[in-house]
Amino acid sequence: MKYYIIAGEASGDLHASNLVKGLFAEDPQAVVRAWGGPKLREAGAEVVHDYRGNDVMGISDTVSRAGSIVSSLHRCKADILDFAPDAVVLVDYPGFNLRIAKFAHRKGLRVFYYIAPKTWATRPWRNKRLRAWVDRLFIVFPFEKDYFGKVGVPYSYVGNPLLDAVDSHVFNPVCEEPYVALLPGSRKGEIERMMPVCKKLAHSLWCKLIIAGAPNRTKADYEPYLEGEKNIEVVFDRTYDVLKGAKAAVVNSGTASLEAALTGTPQVVCWSGSRLTAWIARKVLHVFDHIKYISLANLILDKQIFTELVQEDFTYENLEAEVSTLLGSEERRKAMAEDYARLREVLGGSGASRYAATEMIKEIKHI
Repeated sequence: MKYYIIAGEASGDLHASNLVKGLFAEDPQAVVRAWGGPKLREAGAEVVHDYRGNDVMGISDTVSRAGSIVSSLHRCKADILDFAPDAVVLVDYPGFNLRIAKFAHRKGLRVFYYIAPKTWATRPWRNKRLRAWVDRLFIVFPFEKDYFGKVGVPYSYVGNPLLDAVDSHVFNPVCEEPYVALLPGSRKGEIERMMPVCKKLAHSLWCKLIIAGAPNRTKADYEPYLEGEKNIEVVFDRTYDVLKGAKAAVVNSGTASLEAALTGTPQVVCWSGSRLTAWIARKVLHVFDHIKYISLANLILDKQIFTELVQEDFTYENLEAEVSTLLGSEERRKAMAEDYARLREVLGGSGASRYAATEMIKEIKHI
């Protein structure tokens, strides 16, 4: 069978690549064409468009890149029609992928959505679109089962693929001396907002700072924050190694925060958007009316496992105080480790990616 996969950022590329491995295992004759990145290519998909360079963060960034996004949509739609897949598989990235879902559905193509849009947090009106255009969601968080059941979107819960990704990794140290890991996000806007604050830690902590470079970025993206700093370095393509060996981590909200939890790394989560993005999130989209936390691990256990510093709270003073506590308090570290163990129990066992592939194939064959 033929599968057309669209992943628009680093985390989606990772999840999609593991899904492709599952598809090839269950369907050895599979042909996979994709919009994605290096992970998808390594997994054996024919990547016809690389997402890197098209990443956007928030409303203001999206507006500024509108022309490029529209052009990409047109090219993607044409390529889907030429390929004529048995299924279009959308991975997260809802701003782009929901438009593709509408198009593919109207063309009579089967549409699957893997890593569902977070409509439980914001933009609940998207559920109407999911019901109309998506044949089945493949969800990865246990709390999503009740939510999507209540809003009437067909779904299969397949477990969380990050467990497989983390547990299959062979860890190798990146540094012999103590250090704090910095994961400032994969989007350029995230890096620009987080790093000016994070780099100040190099002058107040008694340990090194190591940035886990995002796979879609280059050293040039971090250079402004490395210049003149002897105590900061960036390491690429070794995110799990950087996390595992760190005494603590400063993490941008998103997939990286859950990865830090699954590697057992004490962390503080930070998020800062433009003033326009933050205002729209609060006043128009009412994001914080729907959820208590912005981090997946906190959401899954419905408790504050670790501190979140959001927008105005993301200051150097708050960050330095929290990281110092993580480094110095054994009681705090032990409590976080216990919550991490509980998190793993709730997420379930291994095999999520292959199970998702199996369920997709069954859906196509109407088994």
